[in-house]
Amino acid sequence: MATLAHRLFKVALFFGLFVVSIRFVHTYPDPMTESQLDAWWCASDWLGIRDPEDLYFVVWVTIELIVAALAYVAIIKLWRYCRGRHSHIDG
Repeated sequence: MATLAHRLFKVALFFGLFVVSIRFVHTYPDPMTESQLDAWWCASDWLGIRDPEDLYFVVWVTIELIVAALAYVAIIKLWRYCRGRHSHIDG
């Protein structure tokens, strides 16, 4: 049962980090400038994608997944490090 709880906690942690990254990871002004819109149009034309918003969505979801994964790995490693130090001190 503890293993299931740990796995559910890890899934919930990753999902929470993903939601936080969706909320706070932005590099664009809203609305975008003309030069940014031109860059998205050129990239979508080069890749053969009709609508640049489709490309935009895929790129940002990928970036947000990477940010969430990096934060998840950092938190898990930090947790293991701190847990190891406390068990070493207590033992």
